[in-house]
Amino acid sequence: NDRREAIPKMAKNYLAFDLGASSGRAMLGTLNDGKLSLRELHRFENVPVKIGAHLYWNTPGIFNEIKNGLRAYARLDAGPLSGVGIDTWGVDFGLLDRNDELIGNPIHYRDDQTDGMMEKVFARISRREIYRTTGIAFMKFNTLYQLAGMKERGSVSLANASTLLFMPDLLAWMLTGQKGTEYTIASTSQLLDVEGRAMSAPILKALGIP
Repeated sequence: NDRREAIPKMAKNYLAFDLGASSGRAMLGTLNDGKLSLRELHRFENVPVKIGAHLYWNTPGIFNEIKNGLRAYARLDAGPLSGVGIDTWGVDFGLLDRNDELIGNPIHYRDDQTDGMMEKVFARISRREIYRTTGIAFMKFNTLYQLAGMKERGSVSLANASTLLFMPDLLAWMLTGQKGTEYTIASTSQLLDVEGRAMSAPILKALGIP
């Protein structure tokens, strides 16, 4: 089926991975003679897993499906890709240790680790200051409250972490080995200083997060 529509040799091909809370897909965008055409190459389920007390993303499974999407493109024999993009839901993240090894599976935003954490954070830094700095709506699953929850329970993963990568950046690192933080995904965390365009040192300090 992948070969039904031939791709012009001079076309530029871009592969986008669109990952949602319950499914994901690999979309091929072909730019030819100023016109963009789209084709779905691969679709898969994205199902969280409950292990012990927490709900996790099946990150190795997601990464494997991304590779399956790349294999689907390779079967087209359409030449090198001009670019690859990864888009996911916001707020969630993975942690790397000082050797750049992934520390466990990222916790799902629907996990109950954030229960009651908004009030505890506001006791350390005011709602007004947080909103003035970040401009983001208050939702209990924001990265801010996830980190506060990990700190509250003495998370060993957090204690041993050297790098935080938001989900699309984490998956990009798995593909390329390059670490980075894309601005718009970082803005979902309620940690980003929108004027300074960097993570807010006062908010992190209030949580005791380096």
